[in-house]
Formats: sequence, structure tokens, C-alpha cells
Amino acid sequence: MFITDDDYKVVIGESALKVISQASDENRKNAELEAIEEISGYLRPTYDCEAIFSAKKKARNRLIVMYTVDVALYHLVASLPQKMGIEIRKERYERAIEWLEGVQAGKIVPDLPLVEEPDGSVSNATIFHSDPRLRHNW
Repeated sequence: MFITDDDYKVVIGESALKVISQASDENRKNAELEAIEEISGYLRPTYDCEAIFSAKKKARNRLIVMYTVDVALYHLVASLPQKMGIEIRKERYERAIEWLEGVQAGKIVPDLPLVEEPDGSVSNATIFHSDPRLRHNW
């Protein structure tokens, strides 16, 4: 799996993680898969998500790891009764989404593998357009 137990230690304590995941590894794995898919939705047009999320140990992008953990924890907290601890999780989730939107808009350029086209070229998913032509015929 892309996320390890040690990755959670940076963001949340071990006992709090057990409470949030309701002591179920299955709940945590499901939340991680949901987080990966949510993040992939932002990155997929430009970046090779399969390569990003199949990376191991030191080859992983640390920001992607942290944001994946934040999004997974947000989804886990949402399932708790009375939404215990939702404030900090919501804040970190919103920060992750802001970063992903910045990447998607091209304002932030992370060090991630780009999507390769079948001919071996690299896709940059840049869309060029202009305003409609003005006609000043009086």
C-alpha cells in the first residue's frame, strides 16, 4: 500500500488513529483508497498517478504522502459519531484540496512523473484558447 503506519505518525498519534479508524484496518485501507482516488482526480490529466501511488519508501513524494494521509483521516473522521476532532481534520483537508487545485491550475508544479503518451512524448495537458474574435463592423 502507498501509505504506511509511520506516515500517520507525522499527522496523528497512534492512539488517536485507532479511535478514528475504529480499530479497523479495513476502515483505514478503504479511506486510503478513497483518498488516493480523490487526489488522482486532480492529478490524472497531467501526472502519472499509477507511478505516483506505486512508488515505495523514499521514492514517494512527501507532500503527496502527507496530503493522502490528511484526506484519508478526513474521511475517517466523517464516519465518527458526533464528528469528534473534525475541526483540525477539515482544516488540513481544505489545505490539501487547495494545494491540489493549485497543481491542477498549473500554479504549483510538484516534482511528480508526467503522463507519457503512446509515442513516448510527455503530455503537459495545457489547453490553449482565446476569447471570441471581435468584429468592429459599424
